[in-house]
Amino acid sequence: MPRRKAVVKREKVPDHKFKDLLAGQFINCIMRRGKKSLAERVFYNALDIVTKKTNQTGLSVFKKALENVRPILEVKPRRVGGATYQVPVEVRPERSTALAMRWIIGYAKDRGEHSMAEKLAGEFISASKNEGASIKKREDTHRMAEANKAFAHFRW
Repeated sequence: MPRRKAVVKREKVPDHKFKDLLAGQFINCIMRRGKKSLAERVFYNALDIVTKKTNQTGLSVFKKALENVRPILEVKPRRVGGATYQVPVEVRPERSTALAMRWIIGYAKDRGEHSMAEKLAGEFISASKNEGASIKKREDTHRMAEANKAFAHFRW
């Protein structure tokens, strides 16, 4: 956080195929070492696999999965009088989207399928049905915030 000027947010670039901002952001999140064409290929192949398996459009399943994984609450550590408390706070919309994307990609990597496109497709399908590892992560985050509700008054 700079002391002088406010940070200017860069505008998000939509993807080439669907002209969708979320898809463009997700592709950038998949990307490693600047290999955007590889990330695009993985993402679009995953959506094709989803379309074949579910008979729904891949983009709608992707958006449904992202909406289901987005957290509403999280805990942040606050130090008060020598003790550190886990204080539940609401998650800003940009952060919740970024967390959901990170969780989906992270848990897709741990799946047992062969290619990354198949792993992502499997995670999209399971998350759109409200099951899978990324949904479990969201529920654990909410459970932790619920358990520490007593410390909500330390929020500032």
